[in-house]
Amino acid sequence: MLILVIVLNMLLVLADKPACRLQSKSKYAEFLKDGDIIIVKIHFSDMFQLAETMMFTIEEINNDTEILPGISLGYTIYDDCSSIILAIQTAMALANGQEETIYTNEICTKLSAVAIIGHSGSSLSIGSCSYIIQVSYFATCACLSNRTEFSTFFRTIPSDYYQSRALAQLIKHFGWTWIGTIRTDNDYGNGAMATFLQEVQKEGICIEYTEAIYRNYPRERILKIVDLIKMSSSRVIVAFTTAIDLEYLVKELLLQNVTGLQWIGSEGWIANKNIITAESYSVLGGAIGFAIRNALIPGLQEHLLRVKPSSATEHTVVNEFWENIFGCTMATQENTSNSNMCTGTENLMKVNNLYTDMSELRIPNNVYKAVYAVAYALHHLYLSQDNKGPLEKLNIEVNFTTRNGENVYFNEQGDTAASYELINWRLNSDGMAHFVTVGLYDASLPEGKQFVMNNFAIVWARGQKQVPRSVCSESCHPGTRKAVQRGRPLCCFDCIPCADGEFSNISDSSNCMKCPPEYKSNQQRDKCILKEMEFLSFFEIMGILLITFSFFGTCLTMTIAVIFFWHKDTPIVKANNSELSFLLLFSLTLCFTCSLTFIGQPSDWSCILRHITFGITFVLCISCVLGKTIVVLMAFRATLPGSNVMKWFGPKQQRLCVSALTFIQVLICFLWLFLSPPFPVKNMEFYKDKVILECNLGSVAAFCAVLGYIGLLSVICFLLAFLARKLPDNFNEAKFITFSMLIFCTVWITFVPAYISSPGKYTVAVEIFAILASAYGLLFCIFTPKMYIILLKPEKNTKKNLMGKISSKSI
Repeated sequence: MLILVIVLNMLLVLADKPACRLQSKSKYAEFLKDGDIIIVKIHFSDMFQLAETMMFTIEEINNDTEILPGISLGYTIYDDCSSIILAIQTAMALANGQEETIYTNEICTKLSAVAIIGHSGSSLSIGSCSYIIQVSYFATCACLSNRTEFSTFFRTIPSDYYQSRALAQLIKHFGWTWIGTIRTDNDYGNGAMATFLQEVQKEGICIEYTEAIYRNYPRERILKIVDLIKMSSSRVIVAFTTAIDLEYLVKELLLQNVTGLQWIGSEGWIANKNIITAESYSVLGGAIGFAIRNALIPGLQEHLLRVKPSSATEHTVVNEFWENIFGCTMATQENTSNSNMCTGTENLMKVNNLYTDMSELRIPNNVYKAVYAVAYALHHLYLSQDNKGPLEKLNIEVNFTTRNGENVYFNEQGDTAASYELINWRLNSDGMAHFVTVGLYDASLPEGKQFVMNNFAIVWARGQKQVPRSVCSESCHPGTRKAVQRGRPLCCFDCIPCADGEFSNISDSSNCMKCPPEYKSNQQRDKCILKEMEFLSFFEIMGILLITFSFFGTCLTMTIAVIFFWHKDTPIVKANNSELSFLLLFSLTLCFTCSLTFIGQPSDWSCILRHITFGITFVLCISCVLGKTIVVLMAFRATLPGSNVMKWFGPKQQRLCVSALTFIQVLICFLWLFLSPPFPVKNMEFYKDKVILECNLGSVAAFCAVLGYIGLLSVICFLLAFLARKLPDNFNEAKFITFSMLIFCTVWITFVPAYISSPGKYTVAVEIFAILASAYGLLFCIFTPKMYIILLKPEKNTKKNLMGKISSKSI
């Protein structure tokens, strides 16, 4: 751990105050060098390289005439042993001052600390924060950006707020939605993990488990975490831990052969060479994560290699370091006979370890920047004082460029610019584990451009080249939707096929969308296709049959009309009112042909035409039949002595009757067209996969009036014909009219329920069938007997035969 303390040689006399004493004295000074300003460093025992980096930086600043001219920096280095208690104790001692002078009734202390560099741990930094400026090189907890609580804290490493967001983007980039998380159980791990969980939840990523580890946890607790990892289905683990804490977990995972998982690391361990060993690589191989930017520090290597042991007491740590490196023993007064004595001439250039390795200077570079930041702050404060009086207030708001070309400044939260390297653990050609930079993250860039992947193929867990998958449920294909499994996270779901009439055209759709009304979903349910348009077509079998019957009826009617016209002067034609007969044949021709208007795709004109022509032609037809029925009744009455009825129902009256009855229907149809005419519609409710093109009646009341009027005339005609069916003539037409009206009424009575219950084009077919059946019924019942006599029994086509009375036997 590094703590840089600026010490001023000045006394504060606390007059008229109660006696005061030092809160604590630090007892673990390892290095000491006097100077006008003293810099104090607290460190781990294995951070000898960082301590030497700090000393190198101070020497570089002292040798620079442009920074603090005439003022030299000194240092005192302490070991806090990773203890929060020792960190607080040392910080308080530095804040109080190390010297104590007692006067008569007063205690005066020498104010020594105005700035501290350190710690590397977030919890240690939080615990040792005071009113003294503190610049950390490795404390990343986002909580330290709170200026209300930590107004004097600064750092040369990015806040975990940015790293957490970067890791969340990394997880999203590779499509992992089901992950586990491990964190160190301290301010660093808990704070960073909390931010990370918030970010991944925004991206729809689910956490299968989240566990905490710490170096002093009992082994049983670590084993429970190992069992949880073994039983989990997620293949990606995000670890916000320190290297030393993760080592305990990796050791247990290695013992139980838990390998093949994809580890995502934080800067706390991903670039730490202490943890990347042959054993740990079998567990952590292929790991990727964000590390602080690497750098070169000119001249540092030469400084590190110049370190030599000494008998001086302030070099005790150096001597211990020397013994550990070369495996020898330094000569002391108590020990002079050891055969493996250190000579002090051993060559560090022949040593290849973390101390001499210059390829990874990520943390030393932060130490380098932190010392320079304090030096520049002191320099600016020194210049503002014009060399007069003490330096009363240190302003750490600096903006400078180091000798290795890196720009250093602090924002309003005391944080430096957030920039990371994405590194990948892999094996080199010699089978040794090493780091490879495969991407960059720069939080200062615009959104969407902050994360950049280099053109390096990432080596994943187990040496795989393909990105591993880590999902709770496999992706739902287009045509299905996600249905969350009860009691499980959103990432665990079943894929349910879209219902009929719905579709999804993207993977992992949460909902199926409904197709537009005129469309239906295809068989795969991944798109909508146009529904089949159903209407009675001219070219389908049903349409062809109906057209055939319609044409046949038309041709047959016209043939009968021609035969009637050819025999118009014969008694049977004259006796059956030839004028009404020809008008009836004409109306029947219209009835047969009007059925054609019901076939084909409905349009505005065809919808109007089919109903109007149907209503008018059938009224014309029934009016003619009614006229013929009345004529039969009048003719019988005319044969009675003294009767002169026929003059009241002659040809003119017959034409007037037919015209008047037909005009009523025309008036009803005109009102129908004026108020609410029929129009084409697309019926999309009856079938799910078809659109029925049909004619909406417009006014149902008008349609019922048209049918009702036809029915009324038919019933009247039937009743009159029924009354005249037994009149004593050899050829009584009333009998045939009765049969025709019976057929007509039967057809249209059965038409109503059939029309209502028939779906789609069958509704139209029922209507056409009713038209053709009733027309054929009238044609055959009324004209077949006449054609039989005209064509087959011409000898009966005489006036005498027609006027003869029916014998009583035949009655």
